[in-house]
Amino acid sequence: MPLNDILNADIIDLNVQGQNKDEVLHYMANVLLKNGYINDVDVFVKDIYERESEGPTGMGSHISIPHGKSNSVTRNGIMIGKTVNPIRWESSMSEDGFQDTHLIFLFCVSADAEFARNHMMLLSELAGKLGNDVRVTKLAGASTKEEIMNLLLCDDSELGEVDKVLEEEEIVDLDIDL
Repeated sequence: MPLNDILNADIIDLNVQGQNKDEVLHYMANVLLKNGYINDVDVFVKDIYERESEGPTGMGSHISIPHGKSNSVTRNGIMIGKTVNPIRWESSMSEDGFQDTHLIFLFCVSADAEFARNHMMLLSELAGKLGNDVRVTKLAGASTKEEIMNLLLCDDSELGEVDKVLEEEEIVDLDIDL
């Protein structure tokens, strides 16, 4: 299941509300519920936190990729959110163990074994895309859902250049074990 089969503008939100990680995860889970991706916000968020307890999902460059498997998922997807406020998020990329997150890729994946295989392939594909500094910089500045989808689906050769790449730690460790 490639990214182009799973990305959906209906679950991209460029104005994610919340002052902290919990508020943001609940906000995003409610968007998933409204769009038929999950059937229980509390179960879904609990399952995300269960995976978060195994290792941080902040990957540097103000990006976090919370993920996990949940029985509350009725349709696989990746909710993409840009936060209004910087959100303090656990990360192995910084000395204090935290980073400010502005862009979140919240994986919504069923606990079913077949979906779990797809989950790993999607994580791998997304990680490859986010390993490109130009793409990450352009995603940070994206102002429309369509722009985000196009940036995630285009080839590296189609990205062009940016005046200045984000000057933050390199993305070197995604910590995506399940």
